[in-house]
Amino acid sequence: MRFSESLKKNTQFQFVYRNGKSYANKYLIMYVKENGTDRNRVGISVSKKVGNSVVRHRVTRLVRESYRLHENIFNSGLDMVIVARPAAASVSYYEVESALLHLAKLHKLVKVCFYFD
Repeated sequence: MRFSESLKKNTQFQFVYRNGKSYANKYLIMYVKENGTDRNRVGISVSKKVGNSVVRHRVTRLVRESYRLHENIFNSGLDMVIVARPAAASVSYYEVESALLHLAKLHKLVKVCFYFD
């Protein structure tokens, strides 16, 4: 991830949970809080309710890759925590990607881009 760092510590996750704004859809929950820097920090949380370790790591990889491929359209200066719901265990990459972009639009995190041909 070129423009982003990872949230690592439990205190960082807890700060975003308590002070951030959240939206959810069928597969993901996204908490967002401004961090006052020019970089985004992203944390991904997948609990044991989602499945065993193989399933949890797969969901984590799907969310991370979805964000990585679209990170250039996200606004800067945000702490984001993305929590996977149990329904995310059995979905494809495209559904996870669609869910992530849907939440980004709800939070108004997507930069407006105009292309002229």
